[in-house]
Amino acid sequence: MFYWFYRHLDINIFQYITVRAGLGFLIAFFFTLVLMPKFIKWAKAKKANQPIYDLAPDSHQAKIGTPTMGGLVFVFTTVIATILTAKLNNIYVVGALATIILFCLIGIKDDLAKITNNNNEDGLTPRMKIILQVIASFIVIAVLFYAQHPTTLYIPFQKFPIFDMGLYSIIFWTLVMIASTNAVNLTDGLDGLATVPSVIAFFTLSLIVYITGHAILSEYLLLPNIKMVGELAIVGASFMGALIGFLWYNSHPAEIFMGDSGSLTIGGLMGYMALVAKSEILLLAIGFIFVLEAVSVILQVGSFKYRKKRVFLMAPLHHHFEQIGWLENKIIVRFWIIAFMTNLIALASLKIR
Repeated sequence: MFYWFYRHLDINIFQYITVRAGLGFLIAFFFTLVLMPKFIKWAKAKKANQPIYDLAPDSHQAKIGTPTMGGLVFVFTTVIATILTAKLNNIYVVGALATIILFCLIGIKDDLAKITNNNNEDGLTPRMKIILQVIASFIVIAVLFYAQHPTTLYIPFQKFPIFDMGLYSIIFWTLVMIASTNAVNLTDGLDGLATVPSVIAFFTLSLIVYITGHAILSEYLLLPNIKMVGELAIVGASFMGALIGFLWYNSHPAEIFMGDSGSLTIGGLMGYMALVAKSEILLLAIGFIFVLEAVSVILQVGSFKYRKKRVFLMAPLHHHFEQIGWLENKIIVRFWIIAFMTNLIALASLKIR
């Protein structure tokens, strides 16, 4: 809508991506602040509460009765803010909206199953969840191929791509999106733990896609210049605003949880933006906290299966620290600090090439 003002009413300020990204951020933030209390009230009335995992630390029993599926609100406000501020004829924006909606639908199905059965383990089966994520990823990747998005692979600190993946990029990009969405899902276990690292990651990814879409900046930093991708920064900024608005109610002690409808969507969009920004490998630093949590689960399951021994007292990793006596707030803030520092490293790699 705001770009329409520029095209038809000659309001020049709305031609700039940075201006519309700022507007998207503010719209999503204030809409989330306003709508979330109404959703919390509705969710409590419908008893849409988060089932607590039976083996979770004892401190989690205090969370019983907390409503879930708050992700529906920040996903909705992100979509509205994007529609109002971004160019909807931009193929990369279309791909982002498709990612948000598809992965949110998977999360909704999973959340509803858990709420209906009042059991944290009675959602979608792991196999069905992966199948649906693969289908959603293929749809989004088809959009990228339609846009003739480069299939070259870049690694941090290197000026030029190391090789062209060609059709193998379909497999690689699918793995990136599935890994990203499940890593965020595993991290979402404490109040606000996944929210702030996601905000930081979206800031980094939004900055990278903006630079990638900017001819002068991309040339200066020796990044690939891909036309039209800068518009995706508006989607990232809108999601940041929505998540910060959500954090107002999700900070400890949480009044609402995001649920899989939120965490799967965050991870899906994070993976998508990394693909578009040619930062698939750099995503390991950008989403380091999510990688750490996912690796802790893989190590725990693998070790117990083959060695009959546990690596951690409990996985994902944040539960291990709970078991050794760290307070929830201390774990959360320390993980936020790590996320901030690893994203600084990721941003530094843009210049050190």
